[in-house]
Amino acid sequence: MATPVALKAESRKTLGSRGNRRLRESGIIPAVVYGHHQDVIPVQLGGKELSHHLNHGVHVFNLDLEGKTESVLVKDVQFDTFGNEVIHVDFARVDLTERVEVSVSIELKGDPIGEKDGGVLQQILNELDIEVVVTEIPDVITVDVSGLAKDQSIHVSDLKLAPGITVLTDAEQLVCKVEEVQEAAPAEEGEAAAEPEVIGKAEGEEAAAAEAEAKK
Repeated sequence: MATPVALKAESRKTLGSRGNRRLRESGIIPAVVYGHHQDVIPVQLGGKELSHHLNHGVHVFNLDLEGKTESVLVKDVQFDTFGNEVIHVDFARVDLTERVEVSVSIELKGDPIGEKDGGVLQQILNELDIEVVVTEIPDVITVDVSGLAKDQSIHVSDLKLAPGITVLTDAEQLVCKVEEVQEAAPAEEGEAAAEPEVIGKAEGEEAAAAEAEAKK
C-alpha cells in the first residue's frame, strides 16, 4: 500500500525549457508542487532516486522542502520522446485521509494454461483508474492469469480488488486475453503481384495522344 516515501527536494530557481534542460543534463528533475489553495512551488529533485521510486509504483511522498515536510501525490509524469527518461513531475498536496483518483499499473502473473494449446497471452490494458484513500493506493494491481484457457479473457469487471477501492475504468474494458495468433498465409507459387494502377500516367498519355492528333 501507499506508505509515503521520504524524498528531499529543493526550491528551483531555474525556470524555462532551457534551464530545465540544463538541470536534466546534470541529473536533476524539475517538478512543481501545487494544491490545497496554496502557491505553486517550482522544485527540483535527484533524478536517480525519484526515477527509482516511480519505477517501483510509489505514488505518495513525504516531500522535505527546506525543512518543511508535505505529503504529496504524483499527479503527472512527463517522459522524453522515447518514453524512457522522466523529464518533469507534478505533485499535488494531499491529506493522508482523503480519497484521490490515481492510475495504477496492472501486472499479469502466471503462465496461462491456454499457452499449452497454442494460445498467446496479450495484455490490452496496462493501467487501471481508481479512487481510493491516499494511504491505501496499491503499488501495482496483480492479475492472476494462470487459469486462462485459449480464447478466454479477463475484463475490468473480473478484477478482485481490496475493499474501499472504486474502479473508474469502464467495467467492460478488456484487460488481457489468450488467443491463437494466425500467421499470414504465404503466397502461392507462381502467383504474380498485382501491378498498381497508375491513373495519372494513363490520363497523361491519352492527353498527349489527343494533342498530337490535333496537330496533324
